[in-house]
Amino acid sequence: DEGTHRHNLPRGDETILLAEDEPSVRALARRFLQRQGYKVIEAGDGREALALSQGTDETIHMLLTDVVMPEMNGKELFDAVVGQRPSMRVLFMSGYTDATISHHGILDKEVSFLQKPFTFESLAHKVREVLDR
Repeated sequence: DEGTHRHNLPRGDETILLAEDEPSVRALARRFLQRQGYKVIEAGDGREALALSQGTDETIHMLLTDVVMPEMNGKELFDAVVGQRPSMRVLFMSGYTDATISHHGILDKEVSFLQKPFTFESLAHKVREVLDR
């Protein structure tokens, strides 16, 4: 049962802004993060995420965003939000490989990246690693 080992995974109480245009992936990530104690603000694309960020005074500790989204990609979203929230961390995720994405100049070497499809384990550890940096 996947629930038995899940309590060993890293937990937290930070607020995460989740931007993902694939509803099933977004719902899975949200449910899992909430189960691990995080507060999740979810958005279906970059523009919605930017509006949600601008519309709250609440601290957002991390942006978890898909790299490739229509209209505004994850890098553009991060660049737009980080001006308002300089201490916010970011974790990019994508079904494309690191190489493809770096080739397009979207990600710098030091950026945190999670390959999709990801396991709950890899998501839990990567989120905690980025937040604790």
